[in-house]
Amino acid sequence: MIDRKLAPIFKGIDNINLLKPEHKELSNGCNIFYFNSGDQELVRIEWIFNNLHFDRTKPLLNMAVNTMLTEGTTQLSSSQIADKIDFYGAFLQVDYGFDHSQVTLYSLNKHLQYTLPVVQDILTASVFPDKELNTFIRNQQQKLQVNLQKNDVVARRLFNKAIYGNTIYGYNAEVDDYENLRREDMLVHFKQMYQPSNCIIVVSGKIEKQTIDLLTIVFGNNWENTGETANTIQSAIETATEHFYFNEKPEALQSAIRMGMPVFNRTHPDFPALQVLNTVLGGYFGSRLMANIREDKGYTYGIGSGLSSFKQTGAFFIATEVGADVCKAAVNEIEKEINILKTELISEEELDLVRNYMLGSLLGSLENVFSHADKFKNLYFSDLDYDYYERYTVTVKTITADQLLQLANKYFSYDRLYKVIVGKY
Repeated sequence: MIDRKLAPIFKGIDNINLLKPEHKELSNGCNIFYFNSGDQELVRIEWIFNNLHFDRTKPLLNMAVNTMLTEGTTQLSSSQIADKIDFYGAFLQVDYGFDHSQVTLYSLNKHLQYTLPVVQDILTASVFPDKELNTFIRNQQQKLQVNLQKNDVVARRLFNKAIYGNTIYGYNAEVDDYENLRREDMLVHFKQMYQPSNCIIVVSGKIEKQTIDLLTIVFGNNWENTGETANTIQSAIETATEHFYFNEKPEALQSAIRMGMPVFNRTHPDFPALQVLNTVLGGYFGSRLMANIREDKGYTYGIGSGLSSFKQTGAFFIATEVGADVCKAAVNEIEKEINILKTELISEEELDLVRNYMLGSLLGSLENVFSHADKFKNLYFSDLDYDYYERYTVTVKTITADQLLQLANKYFSYDRLYKVIVGKY
């Protein structure tokens, strides 16, 4: 009989077993990586492209072209594309990121012979019709005008501009920028970017031989390079010299706070250790920032810190919205928590809690084959091997309070942080 007065026995996580993909290179230079797992007749296929060089005179092209891929081709209208995908119970989406843009298809295996040609048509014959382009411009302008009324959005834009400069990472769209979108520019961009030599295909789910054979036919034999190499080299990042930005809004009830600084990306050997330190500070619900500024002071509903990792750079950041009347006090508490990490050892009890949280989160993030494919993408686009996650788990398990104290003093300096406040201060 279970004694409910006793806590269950806790067992640590010994190792993380990640699925590794099989690989096939197509004759046109496109690489397929596939993860075969699962019993359900479902597959996710991702076509991932490196974004082209960021052109400051035409800054919206990477985003706009990707977003409008499903708005019409030489053969199909946007409604016909949607109807064909819906008819077969599939799901198609496009996603834009700073480094990559992608098209993702979820489909039953038995319907791939019908859904894959739709994607092939999108990737080879998109035309960005004028009517849809005008609608896109109008909708994006309206959405931007609404978002610019939100303090947290304004704070994030100011922060990104400060630490990433005039690059694809730091660019903030303005309403007038959309007026300068031209269909002819989008067609040129599309032809250079969406070609097999600038693409990898990541497939996950229940994969049979005919799945790969069909992909080979549709995206190997029937997809050619345009002859113009995709220029994916991005400009060097120059951070701003000014470190404090205050956008005053006298009527604001809440103030948005965002602070942080450029750091390294996932390829740096200290990245896993810095993730541990970040988790202690603000990386989970039981973090110090949450305990202090939400639970103890009641200044906010939520506050967190994080690390971002991109192809060229990375960043450490803290973000929250607080009552306008306690903004200055909240900033002071953030400074205090950063300084404590530099002067006081983290207790073994707290460190054990963070270790278990981080390892549990990693294990929990591997709930299905799609999750394993996502981990692979992190490695692939960072030019890392699977031993990265081995180093990560070893670091989380073994890092000491002394090492974290040294790390805080090496990388955390409140005076070096870029600080953005929108609202009252």
